[in-house]
Amino acid sequence: MSEHHTDWPSRWLQHSLGYVAKDLSLFSAALTHRSAASRNNNERLEFLGDAVLNMLVADLLYSRFPEADEGHLSRLRASLVSAEPLAGLAQRLGLGKELKLGCGELKTGGFQRQSILADALEATIGAVYLDGGFDAARELVNRIWMPLVEASPPAYALKDSKTRLQEWLQSRGLVLPLYVVENVEGEPHAQHFTVRCEVAALKAATSGEGSSRRRAEQEAAQRALEKIEGRS
Repeated sequence: MSEHHTDWPSRWLQHSLGYVAKDLSLFSAALTHRSAASRNNNERLEFLGDAVLNMLVADLLYSRFPEADEGHLSRLRASLVSAEPLAGLAQRLGLGKELKLGCGELKTGGFQRQSILADALEATIGAVYLDGGFDAARELVNRIWMPLVEASPPAYALKDSKTRLQEWLQSRGLVLPLYVVENVEGEPHAQHFTVRCEVAALKAATSGEGSSRRRAEQEAAQRALEKIEGRS
C-alpha cells in the first residue's frame, strides 16, 4: 500500500469512478484486503459485489445482443466477469494503488495480483450497491464494462476448440473427430498428456499436450481448426 492521502478513498472514487460516496466506511472496507484486517476487510462485500456484477452484466448483454441465444450470453458473461478482465479494469482504474494490504502481501506485490485486484473491484461494486442503490451500481457497471462489451468477440470465438471443431464437422455432415491418448507421463499429481485428434475429413491427425486430458484434447482440436482454416 502506498501512503494514503487524508481523503482516502473519496478522491479516488470521484476521480476514477465518478462516484461520490455517502458512507466512506463501505469503500474503506472494499479496498482493505484480509491480510490487513481480520474483520473490516472486503470479503463480504466481494461476495455481494460478485452477485450484483453478474446480474448487471447479464442485463447489459441481454439488452445489447437481442438475437444472442442463452449459450452465447452465458459464455460472453463469463468472459467479462472472470478474474483476468476484472483485474485489467482494476489496473486501469488505478485501484491497486488504493489497496490496504498486510505486510506480507505488500512484500510480494499483492497490489498487482490478479485475484486481489479482481476481488477488490467486485467489493467496490458491492459497496456502490449498498451506498447508492441498484441504479447507481447499474450506471457504474454499464459505464465501465460497455467498452469490453463493444469489443466482444463473435459467438464462435467464445466456444472452446473441441466444440467449434465438432460443430464445423456436424454442419457439413462429416464424421466427428476421434481423440486418442497417445502418452501419459509423470506422477499421478503432475501428469502430462499427449492426445491425438483424428479428423477423417482432413485425412490427417493433429496432436496436443497438456497437464490434463481435456487440455491436451483442446490443443489438438485447436490445431485441427487451424488446418481447416488454412485450407479455406
